[in-house]
Amino acid sequence: MDYAWDVHTHPPTENYLTVSHGPYMEELRKHWRDPVEPRPIEEMVEEYRKLNLKAIISAWDAETTTGLPPTTNDEVAEIVKRYPDMFVGWAHVDPWKGKLAVKELRRAVKELGLRGVGEFHPIMQGFAPSDRRFDELWETCVELNIPVSFHTGTTGSGANMPGGAGFSIYYSHPMHLDDLAMRFPTLTIIGCHPSFPWQDDMLAIAVHKKNVLIDLSGWSPRRFSPSLITHINGPLQDKVLFGTDYPWLRPKLWLDAFEKLQIKEEVRSKVLRENAERWLGLR
Repeated sequence: MDYAWDVHTHPPTENYLTVSHGPYMEELRKHWRDPVEPRPIEEMVEEYRKLNLKAIISAWDAETTTGLPPTTNDEVAEIVKRYPDMFVGWAHVDPWKGKLAVKELRRAVKELGLRGVGEFHPIMQGFAPSDRRFDELWETCVELNIPVSFHTGTTGSGANMPGGAGFSIYYSHPMHLDDLAMRFPTLTIIGCHPSFPWQDDMLAIAVHKKNVLIDLSGWSPRRFSPSLITHINGPLQDKVLFGTDYPWLRPKLWLDAFEKLQIKEEVRSKVLRENAERWLGLR
């Protein structure tokens, strides 16, 4: 196939997995049914080149709620600098850091050259995207003309731990994005994952709000519901993006499963490349 854009990846490094997710890794590995061991970025590059893939790769910061050190925007910028033909970098900030988060987002975009922000994780970061206390952050995204992505649906983080490790999955209900999209109509918003158990809510929002897209990361296509497949082939064919959530889900497994779905041929190229290039400026 022609090259494709994986719009949802994270560094597979020791820092991202072991340092930034340490206390949750044992249960995350069970959730993904994969050892998900750290590996050098060079291994990711080789894996993606073999599949003719390019990727958006993003940083990570949930320090306020987890107490864990972030995977910084500088680290992601350095990866992009080393492999500019492979990666586009996206920033990440901790929304609870307020003015510091806004300042860091500006620096990441204007000085480091990162071209979006996300994936915000309302469950692990403990916030509702529709909460007006965070509006300055979204206003800054509009000002910088960058897209923003949000985790939606449940998560493997804290899964099967007492009290879910103190995380509330309700923060990732996609209806929070409906309110955000209504109040910021020029902000390009991506709802990540098939949004279980609120998938139909996410589909309805993406159909209704012109500025809302969905990515298909974090789930194998063999688990996609008939409703999701119908929307991919139909009303959302121009607003659906290929993503894996690497290193949690490997690209070959995702692509092999997607190949077996009853997706129109003209829609496949939209999902795998064209929609990302048009909406996210990835030409």
